[in-house]
Amino acid sequence: MSSTPSRSPDSPAPRHVVIVGAGMVGLATAWFLQEYGVEVTVVDRDGVAAGASWGNAGWLCPGLVTPLAEPSVLRYGLKSLFDPTAALYVPLTFDPGLWRFLARFALRCTMKQWKRAMGAYLEVNRLALDAFDELGNGGVSSTTINAPIMVAFEYARQAGALRHELKLMGQAGQHVDVVELSGTDVGAEAPHISDHVELVLQVKGQRYLDPGEYVNSLADAVVARGGTIRPGESAHSISRDSSGITVALKGGDHVRGDAMVVATGSWLNELASTLGVRMRVQPGRGYSFSVSTNQPVPAPIYIPATRVACTPYRGGLRVGGSMEFRSADAPIDSRRVAAIVESAKPVLRGVDWESIRDVWVGSRPVSADSLPLIGQTKVPGVFIAGGHGMWGMTLGPVTGKLLAERIITGNQPAALGAFGPLRERA
Repeated sequence: MSSTPSRSPDSPAPRHVVIVGAGMVGLATAWFLQEYGVEVTVVDRDGVAAGASWGNAGWLCPGLVTPLAEPSVLRYGLKSLFDPTAALYVPLTFDPGLWRFLARFALRCTMKQWKRAMGAYLEVNRLALDAFDELGNGGVSSTTINAPIMVAFEYARQAGALRHELKLMGQAGQHVDVVELSGTDVGAEAPHISDHVELVLQVKGQRYLDPGEYVNSLADAVVARGGTIRPGESAHSISRDSSGITVALKGGDHVRGDAMVVATGSWLNELASTLGVRMRVQPGRGYSFSVSTNQPVPAPIYIPATRVACTPYRGGLRVGGSMEFRSADAPIDSRRVAAIVESAKPVLRGVDWESIRDVWVGSRPVSADSLPLIGQTKVPGVFIAGGHGMWGMTLGPVTGKLLAERIITGNQPAALGAFGPLRERA
């Protein structure tokens, strides 16, 4: 356990922190706060890993963490704006908040903004996997698995955009070990990639996990170390007085602490808007499902042309994709699932596409500037941790570690400098 750093006697370190949100980010923050001897209470509207922390691809890929807002995304989005089968889909709807978000997002889709945001990610990307190792060494029993990510291009010409992005990442300071595989090597290392795929790039130094299992294991570790988790408790409002912070729960109950962290994913706006946070997040919904395979899949597979991510999962394969900007609570759109299947079929083999199960849709919290919101709000002792977009699993533990340091020491870790939640929204 880490020793508690010194801070001003007028502003003592909190002894009890309430965390709203029992996904990867909230639970990692709880665990790292416990490293300082802090008592933690975690409340969640549903339960542990009930949202994107369960249904995501489970990739731990700091080598590929980049800002979502970039010129090619804008070009692709404009071409496929209202196509329900496209990887990026915006339904034609009257939602002023959504269109304001999309306008602000589009303004960020420049190379200048991308380079600035990429620079902000460098240090958290560097520290990301080490934070998982700390959790593992500290008692989280679920494991992470070392494996490259196999990037499959049905046509070699499709690789130009990724090669260019890798070059820009290297110029920014994030160097990724990428190897081009020959046909023989592809068959040996990625037998589920079809023979007619023209090019496969192997991104080394990455990992994957079973996301639901891992986050539940993290929750078990928090409880084993004395923490309390209260599922089915939805936070309604936050108030502060001289004796601490009160989180009012729907139904009339409440919980009190010396400090509080809001880590509610795509529902971040509900509480953040009362805390001086102007940078709203928009639910970017993703879909996933599981299928059986003719043999175990040795490594994750990515299909950039259609933005489909495939991960070894419980003896088969989890297949996921889509960025759908609509309400976080909207039902599953079966057309999106069918589109993912049709886009993956030409690239993969040995997959039983009739065995689809565990169909899931969930929302990733996306900010207009592609950066997460991590840090102090305008209310003393109340902090935000969210807005990670597609990277909440990869960056959840390092977020929790750095935010715990910020809460306990009162000092701002340099790695969080660009992620302040009180930054301007446009």
